[in-house]
Amino acid sequence: MIEMADILNQYGEVYRQSKKLSLIELKVMNAIQACRTAKLGGHVDICEDCEHMRISYNSCRNRHCPKCQSLTKERWLERRKKDVLPIQYFHVVFTIPDLLNPLVLKNKKEIYSILFKASAQTLIELSQDPKYIGAEIGLMSILHTWGQNLMLHPHIHSIVTGGGLSLENKKWISSREKFFIPIKVISKVFKGKFLYYLKQSYYGKKIKLNEKITSS
Repeated sequence: MIEMADILNQYGEVYRQSKKLSLIELKVMNAIQACRTAKLGGHVDICEDCEHMRISYNSCRNRHCPKCQSLTKERWLERRKKDVLPIQYFHVVFTIPDLLNPLVLKNKKEIYSILFKASAQTLIELSQDPKYIGAEIGLMSILHTWGQNLMLHPHIHSIVTGGGLSLENKKWISSREKFFIPIKVISKVFKGKFLYYLKQSYYGKKIKLNEKITSS
């Protein structure tokens, strides 16, 4: 199976020369390429009976490395399972147009914060509306910055309870079975909130623009 390190080893140098990368991005690339290789050192295990030798190289421990973070991911998933209630859950995904990718690259912290805020508020406010559920839901959101094709694709995965406590905190109100809130409604509200906070950040001079965006 082809790994990220294989791709970087073959094309990484050409990519570095053709793109203007930040120091953080360069460190991530170097870490992934060096992960579990002699560059990071390691140790040797020898069987006392058959004298079989096994060399184990150190991991880079970079949070972006798909090779050495798999165990950390599994441990995180096990901890999250303890938070799950014996109820119905829904999976909702929020994304933005790829036309905004240049803006995201220049303003990662700000745009990702807006994504979290706009998506969470959308789910909470719509769920409180009696027309849909009329309850305080629970949710968990995770940011993904890559798509399956390993290209930049910022999006939020939200796991939402299929119901919640009544607004008076007196009873549990379930959503309709196998149906949460109409996707068109969620999309419209999320779009409005995302643009609202984006404009706030822009006028508050928290957003940096690049040449491609300013000329369009």
